[in-house]
Amino acid sequence: MTTILYEHPLNERIRHYLKLEQLFKQVESCSASDILTCHHVFFNSLFSIIDILDRSDVRGDLIKDLEKLQQNLVVWSQAPNIDTTALEFNLKTSVALVSQLRIGSQAWCQLKEDVLLASLKQRFAIQGGTCSFDLPQLHFWLHQPETIINKNISQWLSLLSSIKGALVLILKFIRQRADFKFIETESGFYQDNGEGLLLLRIKVAQSAQYFPTISGNRFRYSIRFKLSCEQNGRRYSNQATKFELARC
Repeated sequence: MTTILYEHPLNERIRHYLKLEQLFKQVESCSASDILTCHHVFFNSLFSIIDILDRSDVRGDLIKDLEKLQQNLVVWSQAPNIDTTALEFNLKTSVALVSQLRIGSQAWCQLKEDVLLASLKQRFAIQGGTCSFDLPQLHFWLHQPETIINKNISQWLSLLSSIKGALVLILKFIRQRADFKFIETESGFYQDNGEGLLLLRIKVAQSAQYFPTISGNRFRYSIRFKLSCEQNGRRYSNQATKFELARC
């Protein structure tokens, strides 16, 4: 059965992680060969990453989570039938990422000093501000050989590699904290205790005519399913609802 996966963070830290993960996917979906058609996605996503890193202590949160992960990996190493090769690989990766993130002057800060990016960032915040007559420098860059564009993109993304690597590792282990369980409700509403949880993952059949809206925090959460109504807007579902839930 084909399903749609929905994820909802239960604290601000995980919210930042999921936003950054999506932005990295958007940035990396653009290549030099199609940069003419997707440069808005690329630069808007890149600038959003810079803004999130600039406004919040994501680096500090990543270091703390990686250190907790290292402690857990050491404990798990004592378990029987553990995959020691995978465990050692993840432990070494985590230690290396912490070392990179602890460097006083973070590599990603160089993006704020990049001459081309600095000249583009302000105009991208203005609606319709990226026309060729407003940003001839961008128009010029977009028509450079692919080798030059690829070199620039690779250089920019390399400055974010430690942040992205830490995100990938941490989110992988968070998602592995719980398996999906089948749930059926009679009224399209479900709630439960959220203590100790970081992330809710919900699978709904693609053929279903409803979608989940989630609210809550680390103490309690609720899931209410809504119907998509073209004429009257969204309204709550009161029908029997089936879905899968992983409480991570």
